[in-house]
Amino acid sequence: MKLKEDLNPMLLLLFHLMVWIYTFITFLPSYILSWVSTPDGGFYGSEEERAKRAKARPLLGRPEGPYRAVNAAKRLETSLHPGVDTLDKMFEYAATRFPHRDCLGTREVISEEDERQDNGKVFKKVVLGEYRWLSYKEVLTAASQLGSGLASLGQRPKNTIAIFCETRAEWIIAAQACFLYNFPLVTLYSTLGGPAIAHGLNESQVSHIITSRELLETRLKAILIEVPRLQHIIVVDNTPTSWPGYPRGISVHNMAAVQKLGAKPENGLCVCVCQPLPSDIAVIMYTSGSTGIPKGVMISHSNIIAGITGMAERIPNLCEEDTYIGYLPLAHVLELSAELVCVAHGCRIGYSSPQTLADQSTKIKKGSKGDTSVLQPTLMAAVPEIMDRIYKNVMTKVEEMNCVQRTLFILAYNYKLEQLAKGYSTPLCDKLVFKKVRSLLGGQTRVLLSGGAPLSAATQRFMNVCFCCPVGQGYGLTETCGAGTISELWDYSTGRVGGPLVCCEIKLKDWVEGGYRSTDKPHPRGEILVGGPNVTMGYYRNEAKNQEDFFVDENGQRWFCTGDIGEFHQDGCLKIIDRKKDLVKLQAGEYVSLGKVEAMLKNCPLVDNICAYANSDETYVIGFVVPNQKQLLALADQYGIRGSCEQLCNTKAMEELVLKIITEAVDTVLERFEIPRKICLSPEPWTPETGLVTDAFKLKRKELKTRYQDDIERMYGGK
Repeated sequence: MKLKEDLNPMLLLLFHLMVWIYTFITFLPSYILSWVSTPDGGFYGSEEERAKRAKARPLLGRPEGPYRAVNAAKRLETSLHPGVDTLDKMFEYAATRFPHRDCLGTREVISEEDERQDNGKVFKKVVLGEYRWLSYKEVLTAASQLGSGLASLGQRPKNTIAIFCETRAEWIIAAQACFLYNFPLVTLYSTLGGPAIAHGLNESQVSHIITSRELLETRLKAILIEVPRLQHIIVVDNTPTSWPGYPRGISVHNMAAVQKLGAKPENGLCVCVCQPLPSDIAVIMYTSGSTGIPKGVMISHSNIIAGITGMAERIPNLCEEDTYIGYLPLAHVLELSAELVCVAHGCRIGYSSPQTLADQSTKIKKGSKGDTSVLQPTLMAAVPEIMDRIYKNVMTKVEEMNCVQRTLFILAYNYKLEQLAKGYSTPLCDKLVFKKVRSLLGGQTRVLLSGGAPLSAATQRFMNVCFCCPVGQGYGLTETCGAGTISELWDYSTGRVGGPLVCCEIKLKDWVEGGYRSTDKPHPRGEILVGGPNVTMGYYRNEAKNQEDFFVDENGQRWFCTGDIGEFHQDGCLKIIDRKKDLVKLQAGEYVSLGKVEAMLKNCPLVDNICAYANSDETYVIGFVVPNQKQLLALADQYGIRGSCEQLCNTKAMEELVLKIITEAVDTVLERFEIPRKICLSPEPWTPETGLVTDAFKLKRKELKTRYQDDIERMYGGK
């Protein structure tokens, strides 16, 4: 999608003349450089040709598949290195190869203060220093001592232990301790509510839990009485060192004290290390649950090893020179897998949070630097919600530029889009125009990986152009260790998630009720089934759901039925087009895909987030919209409507105005019956803390329906 050119004709002519001269001078060198030699002396061809080549093929020639990556047609990959088949071996391998290289980094907090806003709210602001690093050898020692200390506190091999903590270096150290000593690790999102936390801890029969001081005091303390098996709480923070006021039978320890206990020679001798087998459970990962109570997914060591093997193959030149920034929840399979991929290759991981990520982030004091500016990562994972925010913020700033700046940006943007489509790079544009935007993520990012939800075409194009790096859009689920597909980084097509990874294969199953069949033209369509060594062991203590979602075929291969609807293109790339649970049949018989409606509406600059809703007893769709505050205020000002953002959201006139604009925005891409006929506006953004979205920012439809029940009745009741 090009940016609209409404420009001075003379300026436009001058720009195109300069581009023609530059293209003429650089054509021959760029043409020669576009041919890349392969290790065996052959040639890949230009990037455009590489993008068009087949990524996957159906094994049996059938349209439903199964489809495999072309370089895994004979067998699926299961490990990165021969003999390294468990996570403890993987980290020991990395520590042996890269003992003195930086592994985990944490920024020093220099100062912390409260800042009062104009509206009376108080925000906590921080000034942060440099990153302090632990080497691979130091992390292995810390993990070994912690594991020994936990064993001294009564933790036994194959007995579960929980980690309920924010993303930080101590999370990975604790996880590696569990992998070393064969303690199955139960992971819980730090944003889960009390009942969900208690459910996970009780179901998995946890007696030891690793947490942070803040989460202990704000989330965990209130539910301790509901978790009778819990005996030991290990707090990753160093202060305080004594913890009075906890229920009888529960001991609270500092992580450093447990490590010190484990370092004692007598404890080291007494502890019997029971090395895990590839088939042993490594993690029971409780999903944040977009519907109902969270389910625990049992993931074996071999499952994770296979998953990260598939992911690593799609990241070119991954090595110990790379730096990854970790800020997404480690309790989510995307972040955990990404960090384990980095560990396996000796990369360094610097920790951050969504509140300190960039210079403009909410917790960073004005004038001081965010984490990306200091760390300058080369690798980064993000969910579409975060990328959408960056896109909208930058485009708002473009609108505020003076005429010459805006003209230059739009011309350069559209020129680079054309060059990317041909497979060419634009070093001059990157340096002169996009350098400032690129610096928002530190200026060194070479690969962005998007997962967790579909990424809009507009946002993907924007990230490709302005951040001067490819965006690998991936598809995977907790039940497949996050592995399924990742688009090749020289494939600049949008809306697709790439071909199957080398660790798995994918086939389509007809869904007759939804009208999707493998015989559909021009592309075979159906429910996506993922099979391979990365498909997990199933749900913990939920046999009915296991029977429903998992099966083993005649060859002994395990499969997971995703519930997502996809179509395979001729080059073997998959496109996600629907979801079974998101399909609603209206009273008149039309099927509406709520996910499709939301994806289209989120392209509108006025919409920060949206949940489409449809009742089968009604004839039309409605929606709950979180508007972009800046755009909303500008729209109100244009029509002479006064008030704060909250007041505007409760104004019928604004609801009608916003509805009119978003209807016009999607009038040509959605059917009339798919476009919401009524909406309500929400002044508060939906965050994991509100309980309305998961930690991966997926909508929790059940909770949203409950929150907006009165509005649903109003919009359908005609009140």
